[in-house]
Amino acid sequence: MHFGSLLLNSFDLHNLLPTAKIEVGNHLYWQLGGLKIHGQVFITSWIVIGLLLIASFAATRNVQRIPSGIQNLMEYALEFVRDLTKNQIGEKEYRGWVPFVGTLFLFIFVSNWSGALVPWKLIHMPEGELAAPTNDINTTVALALLVSLAYFYAGFKKKVWATLLNTLSQLPFFYPSRF
Repeated sequence: MHFGSLLLNSFDLHNLLPTAKIEVGNHLYWQLGGLKIHGQVFITSWIVIGLLLIASFAATRNVQRIPSGIQNLMEYALEFVRDLTKNQIGEKEYRGWVPFVGTLFLFIFVSNWSGALVPWKLIHMPEGELAAPTNDINTTVALALLVSLAYFYAGFKKKVWATLLNTLSQLPFFYPSRF
């Protein structure tokens, strides 16, 4: 048996971390191993991802020098995200962040509009009802954690040594080296 799985099996995460005991409404859950997946959010998230993939393939299937139709729409979205990223991150380092920011932007944008435009309640489920993926707090928290991790990654990548040396120099052990 692998040490990591032995270590994870020795901890009961349900007793270790407090969880909410109150649920509002009926929800469709799928059991995947030891994981409980919120079915409605999973379905609608994959519908949004499918729409984005279809739009991407349609826009890049027959690329023209002068764009029209879906290619024009996707190029407009790319320019918008590129300009947004350039203005927020800076001219030197924005290019590496365009795919991440663009993915988040398009997923959130299409999810929010799917909640406003798609009549999800017309689709009947065994339990619960469908809604936009961003309607669920778990999706919002997951996206916020991704952004937080990206933020810390970028900060450490840019200034890891300066930050680390500055932090270490504050320890009493390093006081003689400060003079």
